[in-house]
Amino acid sequence: MAISFYKYQGTGNDFIIIDNRQPVVDKNDTNRIRQLCDRRFGIGADGFILLENDDFSDFKMVYFNSDGNESSMCGNGGRCIVAFANHLGLIKDEADFNAIDGLHKAKIGKNELVSLQMGNVDKVEIYKNHCFLDTGSPHHVEVVNDINKVDVKTLGAAIRFGEPYNDEGTNVNFVQLKSDNTFAVRTYERGVEAETYSCGTGVTAVALAMHANNKTK
Repeated sequence: MAISFYKYQGTGNDFIIIDNRQPVVDKNDTNRIRQLCDRRFGIGADGFILLENDDFSDFKMVYFNSDGNESSMCGNGGRCIVAFANHLGLIKDEADFNAIDGLHKAKIGKNELVSLQMGNVDKVEIYKNHCFLDTGSPHHVEVVNDINKVDVKTLGAAIRFGEPYNDEGTNVNFVQLKSDNTFAVRTYERGVEAETYSCGTGVTAVALAMHANNKTK
C-alpha cells in the first residue's frame, strides 16, 4: 500500500510526517519506522511523526526517534507538525495539540514562523559539573570551554548511557557562553544516537539551566 508522507525541518532538525487520522501506519512496527528514517536506505530523518485525531485538542502528535521507538517530546517536531496541520487546513494561525507530555499551544506568525509553548519545568537539578532537567524530554546540560573541539558523539554517548541515566538515557547538551545572553549549543540526541543540527527541548533546557546557574539574567 502506498502511503503519502511529507518531509519537514525545523532549524535543521528533520522529520518524516504522515497524516494518520485514518490509521495507515502500524505504530508498533519499530523496524519499519527505523528503516524509513535511515539516511542511506530509507527517506532519512531525525524523527518520525504521526498526526492523529484528538478528542480534546486540534490534533495529537505521536513522535518516534529515528531508532523506531516512540519517544518523549520534540520541540522542533512540534513546530513542524503545527505547520503541517496548517497545510492540511486543520488550523489557521493558532493551535492546541496533545503530545506525550501534555497539551501545547502554538502560533504561526510573520513569515510562517511557528512559535511553540513548552511545558512547565518543575525543577532544575544543579550539580558540580552539569545540570539536569526535563523539558518534555530529559536533558543533561554541561558547560565547556571550546564547543568546536568537543567530540559530541563520543562524549555524548558516554554520558547518555552512563550513570545515573543508564538504560533510560538522556539527551546531552554541550554549552559555551558567548555573551551575557548568548550561548552556543551542540546536542547529542538519544534515539538518534548522534549529534543533530538542533534540538528544541534541548535549547529550552539550556536557557533554563543557564539562568538557574546564574550565568544569565
